[in-house]
Amino acid sequence: QLQLVESGGGLVQPGGSLRLSCTASGIIFEIDNMGWYRQAPGKQRELVATITSGGSTNYADSVKGRFTISRHSAKNTVWLQMNSLKPEDTAVYYCNAIWASRTYWGQGTQVTVSS
Repeated sequence: QLQLVESGGGLVQPGGSLRLSCTASGIIFEIDNMGWYRQAPGKQRELVATITSGGSTNYADSVKGRFTISRHSAKNTVWLQMNSLKPEDTAVYYCNAIWASRTYWGQGTQVTVSS
């Protein structure tokens, strides 16, 4: 059973940086698509960034130029480097993986941007 474990959330001031990590366990095969989504209070979960095993990336317009997604495909690990953070980036961030036609989610990690 594939499991996703996230780390790296926390409290940061506006303009600061955080790096989120997510590692998949329970499988030995390379996952095609991994990514990050977020959900702010009272809002729907939304895409932040995704990356394929080949390195193709996709970003939400709201984070382009500030966030960078990367991965180590052989280790099924994905990172999200978040720079120039804004209060509106405050949310629970969820790691996502699509494998064998199923979608998997991590438990979520809280990111709070506040002075």
